[in-house]
Amino acid sequence: MPDKATVVRAKKDLREGKSPSTAAGEFVREEMEHIREGEHGARSTKQAIAIGLSKARRAGVPLKTPKKEQASARTRRSAKQDLEVGQKERKPPSRHCPHRPRPLHGSARALDIPVAPRPTRSSKTCPTVGQVFSVRLRRAWSVWAPRVGSVRASGPCG
Repeated sequence: MPDKATVVRAKKDLREGKSPSTAAGEFVREEMEHIREGEHGARSTKQAIAIGLSKARRAGVPLKTPKKEQASARTRRSAKQDLEVGQKERKPPSRHCPHRPRPLHGSARALDIPVAPRPTRSSKTCPTVGQVFSVRLRRAWSVWAPRVGSVRASGPCG
């Protein structure tokens, strides 16, 4: 996230009629400062410029995407997406992957299962969430499996 002051300076440059690359220069300058302070691990000035231009596009500076000869297809696609996000034509991606595995049966707190911190947990006094669910699955299977077996033996019509 760029600093608020940087965004304000860039918007001011655009209002004054300066070119988008001038406004983007504010973001690049900010990124150079971050590298000097050791805020993140970008190693070169080229990386700082790339990060700064990306932040500028996402903040709404109408910077064009690089030409075919200047950058790889991946870089051009990324710049196009950044520009669309900045111009409100595309939503920024959500923080979580939609394919990320999530708990099937709710959290331990929602199910009122007592879960103690790991070092103090005793398997007899305080089972883990996994242990509780495995017991539930075993119970459900013991009820369901005989029914399925009888249907297979006699056929679905009785």
